[in-house]
Amino acid sequence: MTDVRVLLGTMRTAVVEAWSNRRSFWVQASAMILNDAAWVAFWALFFHKIGQVRGWRSDQVMLMFAILATVTGISMGLLSNARKLGQLVADGQLDTVLTLPVDPLAYLLVRRVDTALLGDLAFGPLLFAVAAHPTPQRTALYVLGALTGSAVFVSFVVMLGSVTMVAGGRGEQADLGFQALLILASYPLDVFGGLTKLMMFTVIPAAFLTGVPVHLVDHFSWATLAAMLGVAVGSMLLAGVVFRAGLRRYRSGALWTRA
Repeated sequence: MTDVRVLLGTMRTAVVEAWSNRRSFWVQASAMILNDAAWVAFWALFFHKIGQVRGWRSDQVMLMFAILATVTGISMGLLSNARKLGQLVADGQLDTVLTLPVDPLAYLLVRRVDTALLGDLAFGPLLFAVAAHPTPQRTALYVLGALTGSAVFVSFVVMLGSVTMVAGGRGEQADLGFQALLILASYPLDVFGGLTKLMMFTVIPAAFLTGVPVHLVDHFSWATLAAMLGVAVGSMLLAGVVFRAGLRRYRSGALWTRA
């Protein structure tokens, strides 16, 4: 219980720090919202001309972007250190965290907020409310899909970042994985086929960020729900295992400990 209070307090501090410069906060968040709106407008015009793409309608793509924006806002906005884990390790910032009486991974994840990506967290629910035909059931499934997608996203980049504790570097592999995951999740799932689609369900789990949640909201089934929850829980457990395995091989990144 103490750990939970410490982590909640840490997250509250991170939010207060981001909010302390209100002008910068609103400029960055607004810029991201405008960027999201421009991307959605492009797809709206595209579907107005084309109609459907591999069975995907305009409203399904709007739902996809609503989920993706919410996932990005949660996983890279509220938990922004997930992407920077390798850099934190390389800079020796993990050393101080290891002395604290809390889970180091959980503490790192809640310690920083990315103000710009909070714009995504605001834009996602708004887009869902405007363009995704919200009903009580669809709203609940949208929230669940965003949460499970966030769990998969964070777990994936944490696993890649943890490699830094063994292989060295500054988390370049996490940046590559982040970009690959985001790009693949930004397009309708059925645009891809063959090995690429298989990869999106396995090696780079982009399907569980948008494609599977969209299918769940539009065509609910218990099997899809169970699969989505299973992948989210499994991803979190695996990320924890990989991070702890990295800690066992970790050598301080602090400059004064280097030979």
